[in-house]
Amino acid sequence: MDAGKNHEWLKKGNHVRKSKAGERGRMKAVIQRVSRAEVRVDDKITGTIGAGIVVLLGVGQDDTATDAEKLCAKIAGLRIFEDARGRMNLSLMEINGEILVVSQFTLMADCSRGRRPSFVKAAPPDRAEILYDHFVETCRCLGIPTATGRFRTVMEVSLTNSGPVTLMLDSRGKKDKE
Repeated sequence: MDAGKNHEWLKKGNHVRKSKAGERGRMKAVIQRVSRAEVRVDDKITGTIGAGIVVLLGVGQDDTATDAEKLCAKIAGLRIFEDARGRMNLSLMEINGEILVVSQFTLMADCSRGRRPSFVKAAPPDRAEILYDHFVETCRCLGIPTATGRFRTVMEVSLTNSGPVTLMLDSRGKKDKE
């Protein structure tokens, strides 16, 4: 989806859409601190980064642009990089790190019943792509060098974990949890 369509969709008020039954959007991310990473589609590199964070991003049905912005800001500010004393005390912004964002609708899976995951909580692809693109643009607006995979394609992600440090996040903050 091109930036013009994204802008029009957001302009129509979709970023402030109320959730059903009082539920809030819950965009999910699995992030990994890396020394390098790349993503390939059809044996061609579509994105590569040096030191920074790989973000596997799942977009839910009730997610909004606000969820994307909140999650991006959280990731950019997390103090998960080591300072001179070897303590996790620096953020991605402070180390001038890079970010690789990969769409991953499977993060929205519900595995509570049976053996086949249900993806009914995932946003429809057209809407998910708009919010994925908005997340990426938010990263870029923060001045973070940002690489991406390609939405709705089979991708191969290669990375070198640093630490390892792997965290699971969602856009629902502590105050929002029931």
